[in-house]
Amino acid sequence: MYSEGDLQDAVTAGVLSPQAAQALRDHVARLRASPVVDEENFRLLTGFNDIFVAIAGVILLVAVGWLGNSLRLGAAEHHPSFMSGALVAAVSWGLAEYFTRQRRMALPSILLLAGFVGGVAFALGALAGQLFPDAGDRETSLIISGVAAFSALAAWMHWRRFMVPITVAAGAAAAAGVVGGLVLAAFPGDIRLAYLLLLAGGLVIFGLAMRWDMSDRTRTTRRADVAFWLHLTAAPMIAHSLFNLLGVFRGDDISIGKAVVVILLYIAFGLVGLAIDRRALLVSSLAYVLFALYALFKQAGAVELSAAFTALVIGSSLLLLSALWHHARMLVVGTLPPSLTNRLPYA
Repeated sequence: MYSEGDLQDAVTAGVLSPQAAQALRDHVARLRASPVVDEENFRLLTGFNDIFVAIAGVILLVAVGWLGNSLRLGAAEHHPSFMSGALVAAVSWGLAEYFTRQRRMALPSILLLAGFVGGVAFALGALAGQLFPDAGDRETSLIISGVAAFSALAAWMHWRRFMVPITVAAGAAAAAGVVGGLVLAAFPGDIRLAYLLLLAGGLVIFGLAMRWDMSDRTRTTRRADVAFWLHLTAAPMIAHSLFNLLGVFRGDDISIGKAVVVILLYIAFGLVGLAIDRRALLVSSLAYVLFALYALFKQAGAVELSAAFTALVIGSSLLLLSALWHHARMLVVGTLPPSLTNRLPYA
């Protein structure tokens, strides 16, 4: 099984001509009755060996972190040791030199990136907790901002060395954490402000994702993979903040009006997803629309079967949308002005 990334690598290496590669893409598209751009491909597995290496890598990193935590180096007994994160980060980088840079294994590369950036963040957070054990809300927000800044720097270093597509998303999320931490340090304890910052960060990352997407409208290069992970990062930030600002999960039930607003927002997310040819927004907000639809069926009198009706409606709707995605995209994109459609993926 060959991924889009392997095909592009073959073109770069001169094994295949660009014309031959495009002919192969068109042939596969005809077999699947769906264009390449609508498939939203991203590289996760090249074979079962990816899973094998990923499991072994996780076991090794857990062991290294466990051993590192035994090196207290001044840390109190109830505080984690910064050496745990530092060793995980160091081992993750070392393993990436082989499994990412040489073997180019997709799933292990993602896990090793998470190990490196997460290890750096954990080490700095543990060190800050050791140095400032009595930090208040304001100081904690500043510490979070500082940790996020160094995490973003770590992601940038990893990108410069290994260029794993998910790295840009990790760096963007860390950068959003820097700004969020600084603002919350100035206005501590404001939960509504926190959700507004989360929404703003999600919108900025969404804009960055669109920038990468528009640079590869055919989705045949690494830039499309970078955009995919950026969309996957932005979508839950936008959905979670919006629905929490609406107060969807406050209490056991929601009003009919609020449930209708949630469903209308989900439809709007679907239209945006069709226009940009990305499904992340639909997936990220799925839990909220399930809850809203469940509440509507419950208030309509179907108390015992409300969950079943909800699953039936949402499941069948999403399957129908998946089957007709290409045709639905053509309808949505056809209503947009040419100045916009000329920058979106081909419909």
